[in-house]
Amino acid sequence: MNMTDAQALLLAKALVLMGQGIGAGLALIAGIGPGIGEGYAVGKAIETIGRQPEAKSAATTTMFIGCAVSESTGIYGLLVGIILLFVNPFLKHLEG
Repeated sequence: MNMTDAQALLLAKALVLMGQGIGAGLALIAGIGPGIGEGYAVGKAIETIGRQPEAKSAATTTMFIGCAVSESTGIYGLLVGIILLFVNPFLKHLEG
């Protein structure tokens, strides 16, 4: 059975949308790592403050800087996921 041009175009669009959804889902998994890392960092900072209360300022500052750097990887994953979902040049290429 031969496919018509309309069927081939529909199949191509479906494959692009499927890849787009799978890629976006995988990109959003990147949010798990920063969450675990930040939780661990905050726990260690609280442990440090509990052992040495006079180190509260240094521990808190270092913790916030580390959490900000760690969160950037999660934001990059979110950005890639949003780009994959809403900005797809391949569908425009298939239509034109």
